Amino acid sequence: MAAPRGRPRSFDRDQALERMMEVFWRKGYEGAQLNDLLTAIGITPPSFYAAFGSKEAAFLEAVDLYIATVGTPPMRALNETPAVSDALRAMLKGSIDVALSSRPGGCFLILGVVNCLPENEAARARLLEARRETHRLIRTRLSRAVAEGELWADTQVDSLAAFYHGILQAISFQARDGATREELTALIEPAMAGFAATRAE
Repeated sequence: MAAPRGRPRSFDRDQALERMMEVFWRKGYEGAQLNDLLTAIGITPPSFYAAFGSKEAAFLEAVDLYIATVGTPPMRALNETPAVSDALRAMLKGSIDVALSSRPGGCFLILGVVNCLPENEAARARLLEARRETHRLIRTRLSRAVAEGELWADTQVDSLAAFYHGILQAISFQARDGATREELTALIEPAMAGFAATRAE
């Protein structure tokens, strides 16, 4: 069967989506123009719309791909590292790796939509949902530590989860502003400094 007009016979949709994810990550939803996406994947506008539907739909798929691939290691470290303090530290280190893995840097989920224009509401809402899920995962891990007796029963889990989620955001923004790995790593120990008071002995 012939390939759709304008689409190369070697067109690989998964690979194309990965390339578009990189464009969206680098430029943001507003900054990424259709021509940027077409250049990245090497197809014509009709083939783009046939394969992905719209720029918005491609962005939403790119967010899902990011969560399933690039964004997985920090959350896996949070969930799978036995001691909660080590888990939080591993999550922060993993987030630094993510923030520095693309130029101009930062986390796609935090920086993917900046201006919040009305026409970008679906993209903004998807990123907000993803960020809330990150916060939920942190809170769940802290709650587990309380239930297992690793943290005091009266630990303010909601506030602590919000704090560490905020540190993830700070890492992302500072990476986007050009912070080095050394500078970002220097944020970890101060972030962990107040954690000792929550630990049950």
